[in-house]
Amino acid sequence: MTRTQLHNIPFDDLQVGMEATQTRVLHPDDLYVFANSSGNLNPMHLPKEDGDGDGAPEALAPPMWIASLVSALLGCELPGPGTVYRSQSLRFVSQAQAGDTLTVRVKLLEKAEGRRVRFATTVETQDGRPVLEGEAEVIAPARALSFDLSDLPGLILKDHEHFDRLLEAAAPLPPMRTAVVAPEEADALAGPILAARHTLIEPILVGEPTRIAAAAAAAGLDISGFEIVPAQDAKAAAAQAVALIHEGRAQALMKGHLHTDTFLGAILARDVGLRTGRRLSHVFVMDVPGLDHLLMVTDAAINIAPDLMEKADIVQNAIDLAHSLGLAEPRVGILSAIETVNPAIPSTLDAAILSKMADRGQITGGLVDGPLAMDNAVNLAAARTKGIQSLVAGRAEILVAPNMEAGNMLAKELTYLAHAQSAGIVLGARCPVILTSRADDDKSRLASCAVAVLHAARSGT
Repeated sequence: MTRTQLHNIPFDDLQVGMEATQTRVLHPDDLYVFANSSGNLNPMHLPKEDGDGDGAPEALAPPMWIASLVSALLGCELPGPGTVYRSQSLRFVSQAQAGDTLTVRVKLLEKAEGRRVRFATTVETQDGRPVLEGEAEVIAPARALSFDLSDLPGLILKDHEHFDRLLEAAAPLPPMRTAVVAPEEADALAGPILAARHTLIEPILVGEPTRIAAAAAAAGLDISGFEIVPAQDAKAAAAQAVALIHEGRAQALMKGHLHTDTFLGAILARDVGLRTGRRLSHVFVMDVPGLDHLLMVTDAAINIAPDLMEKADIVQNAIDLAHSLGLAEPRVGILSAIETVNPAIPSTLDAAILSKMADRGQITGGLVDGPLAMDNAVNLAAARTKGIQSLVAGRAEILVAPNMEAGNMLAKELTYLAHAQSAGIVLGARCPVILTSRADDDKSRLASCAVAVLHAARSGT
């Protein structure tokens, strides 16, 4: 933990032989922060890059990052705040890698006129291997000083390691044959082709062949190796894709360049659609920087104003998906504006009933609690301030919105303000339904396919 209370030792109180030590674990995130702040983008120092072509990432600590640990010890502890550097000699005798625990030592060697102080400086790894040796000369502070830096701004990296893990989990699975409906624009075609390159899906392109070919040419994509099933328009393409599921020729659907209502209409068509006994619902699976787990938001795309029993299906769909993504007992927060039941706010009544339905086994596989306001659903301190005693409050992994408007705004706020990436999938049909947006980047498109592949593998659809 970063210290926020700093004290120094003024020049007159310093004595030759004084020492100070500090231990620091080199985290992969440290390497990204240094790369961004220094501009040193040498791949040898980036955790996921193979900088020398030997087939494995090096994740070496930049020498100047190691030297900065010496500066931190001198500036924060001995002599401490008020210290000014004059010079530093450095000998880098070995290298440190992400995961190493580094011990920094400084020892006072000499005091001189003008408050000049000379220190021996060393850094070594957890097994005693020296990494840095040298000497520093500083001007020590003249008087005792103390500082409270508790309001120092923090950093959140825009890393999406949770999606990386999803892609790693899906990689060993066989590609899922996926009917892509009306991929007749470059954006709609690029996603499934990208996923095919990553062996997540095996696309079947369902649509008007001339328009598909034009989209491929516009995007510079080679589609010669993919099956094309002709359909004259979007409605016919959606119906044909559903038929491929019934025939066993496809295992999943992906939306291309067509209106969502047309796409879902074919899935929901009576007798020939893909209905089950469960309400269809959409789930955003979100990788939010700074959050140590995936966050799921539902429903933000299909059910406009779901009633109580529809919400029960929405909750169960999300829990089932969470199981597929490795959460044995996901924590589900039913959102409202407040955390107490108030008949004037109908969503609080629904939330309370859904919680009781989970208690009675009508919703299974997860911990369900509500009503919860957003703050006490995701923040433990906020929940404790409100006196909420719950296994879910402050720890929610699934957020269930009271209606589509709230869910959609929440998901987009996380995307555009918190720099989250999102994957989209529709549940409740006979097969996974991949719903991507034209605004999605490559990682989001791949993650949507990975989520569908993992869910299909677990559920057997």
